[in-house]
Amino acid sequence: MQTQTKYKRILLKLSGESLMGKLSTGIDPEILDFFSNEIKEIHELGVQVGIVIGGGNIYRGLNANKQGIERVTGDHMGMLATMINALALQNSLENHGLHTRLLSAIKMEQIAEPYIRRRAVRHLEKGRVVIFGAGTGNPYFSTDTAASLRAVEIEADIILKGTRVDGVYDSDPEKNPEANMFGEINYIEVLQKNLRVMDLTAISLCKENKLEIRVFNMNIPGNLKKIVFGHSIGTSIKQN
Repeated sequence: MQTQTKYKRILLKLSGESLMGKLSTGIDPEILDFFSNEIKEIHELGVQVGIVIGGGNIYRGLNANKQGIERVTGDHMGMLATMINALALQNSLENHGLHTRLLSAIKMEQIAEPYIRRRAVRHLEKGRVVIFGAGTGNPYFSTDTAASLRAVEIEADIILKGTRVDGVYDSDPEKNPEANMFGEINYIEVLQKNLRVMDLTAISLCKENKLEIRVFNMNIPGNLKKIVFGHSIGTSIKQN
């Protein structure tokens, strides 16, 4: 039986919407518990885990203009939404016996440490699950870009983007039952085909740093563990 994991340090990207589970908004306690169990499984294998989480289940900055809110203000509101999700995930992980640290790109010392790269790496080395909140701390940048940036900074082996579909498709599988899934695709093809896996900035950052992205279905039990052991779950995005 294989006991050696393929990846020593990962960056797990979760969307805010993934926390809704069966709800129409907010945070589903059952899905939070499920995610925590999945993360605990790989952490117990010795994998160092960094996490970036979105805030779309609470507020999306991109919708700001429709509500009469300027983009910068809307993006700041979205960053605060990611902190709500990060706190909920931190609490759940600690309820499962994991040691965590929440680092924020925006100063809010009463609830989180300020993001400092060396501190983040040290926490990982000490076996703590590190949650990166508030995106990059800058407007106009998505949490996908934040995930790519943090992954590069902490020298993660891979970005694992957990979604509710099995991988990257040539069209929306939730709307088109005939959609075809890619087993492997390179960064340029993602951009040329406008697949919208991540935004342009995030993909470009990964391409420049030769950082692999794997998109997979986080809602299937055991998928995360299989990936860290090297199984070809989902879609791999990397340079050929």
